[in-house]
Amino acid sequence: MKALVSVITPAFNSEKFIAATIMSVQNQTFRDWEMIIVDDCSSDATVAIVTEFAVSDDRIKLIRLEKNSGTGIARNTALNTASGKYIAFVDADDLWKPEKLEKANRIHAKPKRSVYV
Repeated sequence: MKALVSVITPAFNSEKFIAATIMSVQNQTFRDWEMIIVDDCSSDATVAIVTEFAVSDDRIKLIRLEKNSGTGIARNTALNTASGKYIAFVDADDLWKPEKLEKANRIHAKPKRSVYV
């Protein structure tokens, strides 16, 4: 089943922050999401930490780049795999408040109004 929101996270040597970032996405009050984390050739425990989360939550997907390519390539790689109607970006060292996706979805769900003059 396709997620409504694809959450994209590029990661490079993010072992100090990535678990908290993932948990802030898992704690969203809006539950219809997938998280695609693209590892940009980390040399620390980033991959192991993300793998641990991905094993227990099938909404979390890990992609590993073969060579260090930078944030832009990591984001574009995730965009090519994303299945969501909407895209949200969260960096590997950022945290979201629990209502972030719910509030964003509420804005997008409002009917569009046309104005005629």
